[in-house]
Amino acid sequence: MPVLCSAKCGNNAILKRPKTGDALCKECFYWAFETEIHNTIDNGKLFKSGDKVAIGASGGKDSTVLAYVLKLLNERYNYGLQLFLLSIDEGITGYRDDSLETVKQNRDDYEMPLKILSYEELYGWTMDSIVAQIGRKNNCTFCGVFRRQALDRGAALLGVDCIATGHNADDIAETVLMNVLRGDIARLQRCTSAITSGEGSITRCKPLKYTYEKEIVMYAYFKRLVYFSTECVFAPNAYRGHARAYLKDLEKIRPSAIIDIIHSGERLQAKGTIKMPERRNCSRCGFVSSCEVCKACVLLEGLNRGMPKLGIGKSSKVRLQQAEVNRLKTRINF
Repeated sequence: MPVLCSAKCGNNAILKRPKTGDALCKECFYWAFETEIHNTIDNGKLFKSGDKVAIGASGGKDSTVLAYVLKLLNERYNYGLQLFLLSIDEGITGYRDDSLETVKQNRDDYEMPLKILSYEELYGWTMDSIVAQIGRKNNCTFCGVFRRQALDRGAALLGVDCIATGHNADDIAETVLMNVLRGDIARLQRCTSAITSGEGSITRCKPLKYTYEKEIVMYAYFKRLVYFSTECVFAPNAYRGHARAYLKDLEKIRPSAIIDIIHSGERLQAKGTIKMPERRNCSRCGFVSSCEVCKACVLLEGLNRGMPKLGIGKSSKVRLQQAEVNRLKTRINF
């Protein structure tokens, strides 16, 4: 027997929302999905009229749906935004080269300008060559640090006011879990914020903050959006994968666990006088950093000097390695 749409539109339901359990027809699901993203944008004041917004585009489901929905909402609610696609080519053969073809298809479908920057042109290294040096254990550290800065560099070239990323509710809940497991409670407030900014840095926002990954996949499927779904060949060993597996187990028992974890992260605050590092500009590259020399420059120096683990591990070990590098520099100069 057909199940009627919970929105009481009179149509038969075709899906059950993972987030709420409501049985909805296709059109009511579209409206609910898009309206929730609009509410996140509106309530969080993520954009201002006239803003230039770069969408971090990887070709995956999240960034593809984000680009499609932002274009749709920009026209529906007259946000007054100028939208751009910004892609980073990490240099991963058999993965990123293929996904960039999807991004180019999105560029044509959504009629948005596209800017592509590569690790090779920015840093002189590709992820393939970095993995050959460091191995597969810590490679995600390099990729994450370089990618964050590469987005800032690309946004600066485009002259945009904001970078919109495709981080969804699952991603944010995973980050909360990772910070709790690492004992890094001080970062919970920042990692759960829908909008982040700092002196000298371009604002970043997460319009999909409360949007479940499963619903993003369902929306892309029913809208027949073109996206790339292959997992990064270097990702299986990432620490985030363990948090993701744990979160999926929790979701099976309690579907609201994802949103519950996000709300917990928003409300939890570290006791005492724990203070986040002051944001400043790196003395070498000039981009935003919490230290005199940013993590990207430290990692890059390690790669260029044949010491790829220079920026990996505990800070005490890093300082010892850096001291050794400085000592060798002094000897060479003399």
